[in-house]
Amino acid sequence: MAGSSEQTPSDGARAVVADAQDPARRPDVLFRVRRPVGQEPSLWAPIIGFVVVVGSVLGILTFLPS
Repeated sequence: MAGSSEQTPSDGARAVVADAQDPARRPDVLFRVRRPVGQEPSLWAPIIGFVVVVGSVLGILTFLPS
């Protein structure tokens, strides 16, 4: 049934992986950037951003009458 000229599923997967583009370099990916070692953003950046946004919203809400 299976001839010797047919590729196995793992051979096909290896070919796909070998031809795959770096997802960070695709033109349709807007915000994903692969940076060199040492240039990665801090892990604290999204936490600090969240705290700033929440603090701003709460500060603005204090001006609303109850």
